[in-house]
Formats: sequence, structure tokens, C-alpha cells
Amino acid sequence: MDVDGTHITATLDDNATSNDFASLLPLTLSLDDYNGTEKISDLPKKLTTRGAADGVEPAAGDIAYYEPWGNLAIFYKAFDYSRGLVKLGAIESGARAFERPGSLRVTIEPVEE
Repeated sequence: MDVDGTHITATLDDNATSNDFASLLPLTLSLDDYNGTEKISDLPKKLTTRGAADGVEPAAGDIAYYEPWGNLAIFYKAFDYSRGLVKLGAIESGARAFERPGSLRVTIEPVEE
């Protein structure tokens, strides 16, 4: 990921929702602050939640999909269990870049291993 010029490394989980998200990449989004806990953005399409748990309790650095709204959520603070939230993966380095106030422009690209 590139967040306003800051390089972020993240890994996606191996599940149907993460795979559907990965099929959208590369993707450039404007992330808005939500609830002083996460940055969110609408996605170009709804993702599958086949086989996903009913919800998760996100930790700081988690990347998630909120099925009821169809949006991407990147958590910079931990939050309570949220029904409809599907974990996509986690940030490995550079998560502090999301703690900046206001909107952020993010480009998410796959990296071949």
C-alpha cells in the first residue's frame, strides 16, 4: 500500500472475501476517518462473505470488510466485536500512517512473492 507517499506492508488472509478483494487490485481509494478508530472507503462492488464468521473483534492494524455497508475498513485502534465485519488481513509495517487525522489517499497493489 502507498498512503500519501508512505509505504505500508500488509498480508491478506486466505479466505473467500480476501480473495474477492484481491481481485479488485490495484485500487486507489480515499479513506475517511470513522469513529476515531478506523479509516473507511466504499469499494467498487460488494464482496462475497461466503464462509465468513458472523463478525470479528478488530485489532489495530486489521484490514476488514464491513458487509452491511460494503466498505473497506482499516483499523488504527482496536474495537469491539462487530457483527458483519470480515477480517481481510493485517498490516505488517507502517500502520501508524493511518493515525493521521482526516482523509488519506491510498493505493493498494498486490506484491508477487
